[in-house]
Amino acid sequence: MYLWEGMTAEKPAELMDWLRRPWSPASSRKAAHPNARFTAPAKQCPSIAPEWEDPNGVPIDAILFGGRRAGVVPLVTESFNWQHGTFLGATASSETTAAITGKVGQLRRDPMAMLPFCGYHMGDYFAHWLKIGAQSGPSKLPRIYYVNWFRQDENGKMIWPGYGENSRVLKWVFERCEGKAHAVETPIGRLPAPSDLDVRGLNLPSADLSKLLSVDVDGWLAEIPLIRDHFAKFGNRLPNGLNREVDELERRLKAAK
Repeated sequence: MYLWEGMTAEKPAELMDWLRRPWSPASSRKAAHPNARFTAPAKQCPSIAPEWEDPNGVPIDAILFGGRRAGVVPLVTESFNWQHGTFLGATASSETTAAITGKVGQLRRDPMAMLPFCGYHMGDYFAHWLKIGAQSGPSKLPRIYYVNWFRQDENGKMIWPGYGENSRVLKWVFERCEGKAHAVETPIGRLPAPSDLDVRGLNLPSADLSKLLSVDVDGWLAEIPLIRDHFAKFGNRLPNGLNREVDELERRLKAAK
């Protein structure tokens, strides 16, 4: 038996830990790995769409990428177009946690959250995304969003409550896909204005909401060399379109200063 700490009020008298070593409550170490998770088959989720495994395919309205950033990255960003959305996914970044090998708190780029799993060169993977976009009309392509539930204030406290409240952001995404919601054009993409998010019943100060949906121009300009260093790792297999996106982002940010 593997114990995920905190799952039961009373610890078992004995069990095998995640390295198959005997464990008891008297042990000085935890029984579970720091990144222990509970998982279940998707088909057991009662809210899953009945056609999710339809062999004929299912139309996709939106694709969401996400990262764990304490600052700079807003709560949600909509891409300008497919290539820009591919750029958002290709530059996905997080501050490391116990889930990732390495020092906690360091910035780590994980393109499309696929870096540990992609079976071929990531530059070719990016090119495949761009090829899909070139072969399809804009009206048929999903909108692409980048979310960040982990913004913190100056005291290190999470600003957005997360968990079930993330559905408020998804509501805006759904309404954007239906052409019913407003967005603000910014140098980094399209963002909801504070009035565009449904925060009724949520005890969120207006200053915090504004911070979640603001563009830190200087912070983003500081990201530019980091993105260029990240892309340099893919050599000449990085699609030119993504380098152009970096140039365009830098141009828009400088124009906004």
